[in-house]
Amino acid sequence: MTTPAGAPARPRRRALLAADHDGYARLALGRSILRVHRRTLLIALVLAALVIGLALVAMTWGDYPLSVPEVIRALVTDQGFVSTIVIDWRLPRVLAAVLFGAALGVSGALFQTLTRNPLGSPDVIGFSTGAYTGAIISITVVGANVLSEMAGALIGGLAAALLVYVLAWRGGVQGFRLIIVGIAVTAVLSSLNTYVLLRAQTEVAMAASLWGAGSIALVGWSDLALAVPVLAVCGVLTACVVPPLRQLELGDDAAHAHGVRTEPVRIAVLVAGVALIAIVTALTGPIAFIALAAPQITKRLARGAGIPVGASAFTGALLLLGADLVAQHVIPGSVPVGVVTVVIGGLYLIVLLVQEARAQL
Repeated sequence: MTTPAGAPARPRRRALLAADHDGYARLALGRSILRVHRRTLLIALVLAALVIGLALVAMTWGDYPLSVPEVIRALVTDQGFVSTIVIDWRLPRVLAAVLFGAALGVSGALFQTLTRNPLGSPDVIGFSTGAYTGAIISITVVGANVLSEMAGALIGGLAAALLVYVLAWRGGVQGFRLIIVGIAVTAVLSSLNTYVLLRAQTEVAMAASLWGAGSIALVGWSDLALAVPVLAVCGVLTACVVPPLRQLELGDDAAHAHGVRTEPVRIAVLVAGVALIAIVTALTGPIAFIALAAPQITKRLARGAGIPVGASAFTGALLLLGADLVAQHVIPGSVPVGVVTVVIGGLYLIVLLVQEARAQL
């Protein structure tokens, strides 16, 4: 085939998945080529399948037991009362666990990559606590309102991030200094939260304290309708900051050599990560340790040099969904999911600290 001028026509490039010799898969889309580590891609697909399977199983459990085929039929066709149970009662909670767990996993992956430290999680360095502070102030001043809680959590999280960033600045921001400053800011904000609750009316303080345990039991379709668009915007922002963030992993000098403006990238990562954690905190209360554990579990599964952000989303979704099932059906009395994640995350943190100590010997 030739062009009108007689020159050979350029062949149309198709979406192509090919394997490199260095263990990467090349996905050619038009003029762009996306390189993904094959093991990471496989792990992400397996985790996604596990999330879907566990979600279907989660919708079978309850006071009205169902089978997986009954759940699937209720999702695709009108099955009367069974569809009401599945779609109106159980599906919102399952979707909330999946979406919010994914958001926590991505947020943790962003901050741990930025700080180059497995302890660089938003619930360790104060950003989650800042979002909680903003939401508490919103509840005690404005009242229980989803929009005001989301706005308060976002403002509180960004304010905490700005405070940590400014205090950690010494001609630039290093990951270890950011963590140390973040831990100190977390302690201060925790004291402020206690003071605000003590000064609030008894009913408001009790409601805020119960909400502070972290639960997705009361999340409904209206809450998801508010959260999904915001999470989608955060997802787009995350997709934009991941490539330059990978350059930052090589060091500031190497990133500068590749034309990356380091500080604007760090600020964009902070905004994306804080927004993700703030939305989850506003709707569920603080759910600890998912953002800490999910990226490190994913990194060990993928066995790569960095933390896979996309696969961390599936790991976070799987962890939060599993923890919610334990909170609902394993522990007597049905406790908030935040209680389960704190116990699991605390044990994981101990193991992580022991491993880090042994690695330095």
